[in-house]
Amino acid sequence: MTKVLVVNGSPNKKGSTAKALSTAARSLEEAGIEVEWLQLGNKPVRGCIGCNGCAKNGGRCVFTDDLANELIEAIIDADGVLVGTPTYFAGANGALLALLDRAFYAANVHGRQFVGKPAAAVATEWRAGAVCACDEINRYFLHAGMPVVASNYWPIRHDTEDDAWGDDMLTLLGERMAEMLHR
Repeated sequence: MTKVLVVNGSPNKKGSTAKALSTAARSLEEAGIEVEWLQLGNKPVRGCIGCNGCAKNGGRCVFTDDLANELIEAIIDADGVLVGTPTYFAGANGALLALLDRAFYAANVHGRQFVGKPAAAVATEWRAGAVCACDEINRYFLHAGMPVVASNYWPIRHDTEDDAWGDDMLTLLGERMAEMLHR
């Protein structure tokens, strides 16, 4: 069965980012695609130290005390990837970016292990900065040779109870990812 990994890059398991990702995930599930979730949570994440140990470690990070290697394995096992982030200070969550730095460097510089897997970034915001957050995450995908799935507009949901426009964009994002995966 086709599977998409959904990464909630928020420390809040049931917050705005989870709500936005759930909207896109629902479209995937309705198209017969399995969804697997990975929650960043609020445990410490270390940044890359440029040791290049991953070159000698099979494209896996030498540090094993956070989610970096679990993320690598989950992306390899998935057919597509959806990564969501809250917007903090006009950008993506720093802990998420540190995790993506290590996972994408280890798995792609040393083996190009994510090539061809459709991927998309989703961001939530209270005021502004979500476009920058999506762009930050999409650059990981582009560098890794992963086609970026598009909606009609940025896949952003405002941090409000009712954001019909954002929900429409996220629903369409899930539908388009499903179409790409079915091809």
